[in-house]
Amino acid sequence: MTSQAADRPEPVGASRRSKITPEREQEFYDAVLEQLRECGYDSVTMEGIAASTRCSKSTLYRQWKTKPQFVAAALRSHRRTRCIDTGSLADDLREAARAAGELSGRDTKLLQALAHAAPQDPELQRALREALVEPEIAALKEIIRRGVERGEVPADHPALEYIPAQMFGVLRVRPVLEGEEADPDYLVRFVEAAVLPALGLT
Repeated sequence: MTSQAADRPEPVGASRRSKITPEREQEFYDAVLEQLRECGYDSVTMEGIAASTRCSKSTLYRQWKTKPQFVAAALRSHRRTRCIDTGSLADDLREAARAAGELSGRDTKLLQALAHAAPQDPELQRALREALVEPEIAALKEIIRRGVERGEVPADHPALEYIPAQMFGVLRVRPVLEGEEADPDYLVRFVEAAVLPALGLT
């Protein structure tokens, strides 16, 4: 199953959204995530989710127009960006690193399932960015904004713009370079050794 229009049913009533309870919606999301972990992205189909959750395929298409949108919504339901505000930029960055490491370890199979598919599917790539990347970047920027407001670091400090790239980069690169996940302890050590010194913080 791909996101191609040819894979969809006839768009009769496609603009209508079904009334689905939050509990039922979460059941759909859980089924998507389970199939992603067990079978990989390419094996996830609307037909398979409909069968496993005992609903009609048209219900799923009315609610989520395409497979990438459905997968992104399931991932969004699974991840919650923590509101971090310790009153200190250094401590906020440590906590953000710890939270990212916890999510990384828990979501390893999910991320592996999507790693190969996303570059080949622009719609999936866009959906994942909206569901996963942009909320995390927004949360980091809010942490930085508060640090600047408190006077902990100048607003024009040249290292500020690279913090999201540093945090996301080490999450992706450590498994490739060292064959290990970027767990919470590793990410906190990274922040203390590389991010905070670059900002002039301890």
